[in-house]
Amino acid sequence: MLYWALVFLVIAVILAILGFGVAAAFAGVAKMLFYIFLIAFVISLIMHMGRRSI
Repeated sequence: MLYWALVFLVIAVILAILGFGVAAAFAGVAKMLFYIFLIAFVISLIMHMGRRSI
């Protein structure tokens, strides 16, 4: 998932440099995927820490 966020970010940067208006949509998708990845990572980290202490 982080890979796709980075792909959309790179596409957004390239489109922004070229002056296309679609860049904002790609940046939004990249941002959304990054936040989903971040939430999944934190949940996974908490679950792992919970299992370790038991």
